[in-house]
Amino acid sequence: MHLASFAYQGRDRVGVRADDDHLVDLSSVLTSGEVGVGTMVSLIEAGPPMLAKIAEYVAGEAADRIPMAEITWHPPVRRPGKIIGVAMNNSASDARKISAPDHPLFFTKPHTCLVGHQQPLELRSYYRGVHPEPELAVVIGKHARDLRPEQALDHVFGYTILNDMTGNDMRSEDMVHYHALYASKEDPTVLERREQHLSYAARYKGTDGFGPLGPWLVTSDAVPDPSALDVVCTVGGHVIARDSTRYLTYSVPEILSFLSHFQTLLPGDIVSMGTAFRQQPGETRSLHSANLQVVDGPVEVSITGLGTLQNPVHRITMELPEWRLRTRMKTAKA
Repeated sequence: MHLASFAYQGRDRVGVRADDDHLVDLSSVLTSGEVGVGTMVSLIEAGPPMLAKIAEYVAGEAADRIPMAEITWHPPVRRPGKIIGVAMNNSASDARKISAPDHPLFFTKPHTCLVGHQQPLELRSYYRGVHPEPELAVVIGKHARDLRPEQALDHVFGYTILNDMTGNDMRSEDMVHYHALYASKEDPTVLERREQHLSYAARYKGTDGFGPLGPWLVTSDAVPDPSALDVVCTVGGHVIARDSTRYLTYSVPEILSFLSHFQTLLPGDIVSMGTAFRQQPGETRSLHSANLQVVDGPVEVSITGLGTLQNPVHRITMELPEWRLRTRMKTAKA
């Protein structure tokens, strides 16, 4: 089942794909009964009984079909509780690792970064360099804590596509080289200085527009093996990545299991599995050279069974406005 969130005739709606050109509006079926479930997250929380109800409705004659050409696409899950990205989770990146832990690395993105299918990527010039990162995203279906890897897929509602847009220049600008303080193992009253390099991801991963998502939320029954999906990313019609989820360093069950021992996963949460960036022989364009501030779009990400997420690029020329208090600026100059 291919689910979507969209706007049509001035109303936000949830729907399901009827054919290549039409959606079925689920407004009536989602608000029937004692409790309405008008959002995608509440639909996910309702679980298999709601999916069965939707399937019955779509098969009936009363289903209201809407032309896809007339809708505005939203991210399929518009306000997930959290969006978690997995860093450097592709075996193709192993050769670039100087040192790395033997477990997955995570960061978070806010829901305000999300952008729907066919909606423009609005890139302000002061963001500086920005490139796409095509990824398989998992949508959680039920409460998950301390999962064994064998249990993990039972907690997946479905899958979608995330373009984990990344601001490389902001990452380097936010790098801190400093001495961290730790309590000594021999004497906890004594502090030790340890040299470290840090760069926090909130700005270079979570800026508005850095999370194109969609177009579909495909239910897990339609994706029998998330570890065997081809991923292709193009920018301006040129292939910059041709990869597969079989090359993920840590699989979907492993990621969800490890993560669930630290953070409770809730229905509607999104976990993005890491960037697909391999190049095939003869392909010269790369993901990391596709700076969207200078390389024209659109950006397209296709994943087997999940469709194609497409977004035009809209560049906005502007300087970062003054953000410091004038009184603070005077003090700093003095």
